[in-house]
Amino acid sequence: MNTKLHAICDSQGRPLNLFATAAHVSDYIGARALPCSLPDAEWLLGARSNDADWFREAMEAKAIRACIPSRK
Repeated sequence: MNTKLHAICDSQGRPLNLFATAAHVSDYIGARALPCSLPDAEWLLGARSNDADWFREAMEAKAIRACIPSRK
């Protein structure tokens, strides 16, 4: 069985929170599980797969500036 690992890491790359999903599950499912457990931060560096309006709005609600590449 394949899995995807979604992670929240600190500025040094050390994992703070991990969430595993089955490989066929959309990245949005993993992304929806993580915002509630985000620590206080100024910036979030995210993968292109997290480029969604709802995700950016969730970051804005927590006063976190998101740096996420746009989908092509």
